[in-house]
Amino acid sequence: MFIDSHCHLEMDAFEQDRDKVIEKSTEEGLDYILTVGTEEHYFEKVVEIIEKYDNIYGAVGIHPHNSSDYNESTAKIISQYLTHKKIVAHGEIGLDFFRNYSPRESQIQVFKDQLVLAKSLNIPVIIHSRHARDETLSILQDVYNNDALGVIHCYSYDLDTAEKLLDMGFYISIPGTITYANTQKATEVVKYIPMDRLLAETDAPFLTPVPHRGKRNEPYFVKYTIAKLAQIKNKAIEEVALNIRENFVKLFLRRKY
Repeated sequence: MFIDSHCHLEMDAFEQDRDKVIEKSTEEGLDYILTVGTEEHYFEKVVEIIEKYDNIYGAVGIHPHNSSDYNESTAKIISQYLTHKKIVAHGEIGLDFFRNYSPRESQIQVFKDQLVLAKSLNIPVIIHSRHARDETLSILQDVYNNDALGVIHCYSYDLDTAEKLLDMGFYISIPGTITYANTQKATEVVKYIPMDRLLAETDAPFLTPVPHRGKRNEPYFVKYTIAKLAQIKNKAIEEVALNIRENFVKLFLRRKY
């Protein structure tokens, strides 16, 4: 009953063997997969995938790298996609001041606009935040106060930041990087996250966990991340997997049906 709460099956990296990758994931025990479209030209592919496979759900949003492409027309298009029964979240959206592929001012405004849209629709958000801790916290606090509905994807900040985000109501998702060396900061965060707020993800095709590091990441590799989380939490893999499944259903699925 593994769950990959965040991947990108719609990307070109899976164009040649997408169906085989999905079939392999099912064989390996994945109950649900969430595929996340980060640019407008991916949105239709997300819909194509989720309509083909019962256990795959989707999210759409404009990634901070592409915030310069966001306008009123984009907002209307996203709003339409968010009405789809199997589009269960708005994301990934947020800030990335590490790459700065779009101007910071643009990232901030588009992030705020998309958060407001998600809140107006009562749909969960998937937050990307890299090298933008203070700005992210400030914007999220302004929009949500302490009633957040969403997840911090691919968490990379410290324990103090995790405490603040959890207090707002967010879930925290841990990627395959937890299986790498020198993860003391991340390990402290995992130990602190309550079991009812923990998610795991691959971010496939990126961030491949050990023992497959260096290869293309795939959704079923989430089992290695969950095994590492279980080790850190000193719990059985089955228990952690079940908790993550319950958290996924609670956050993403119950509001849709």
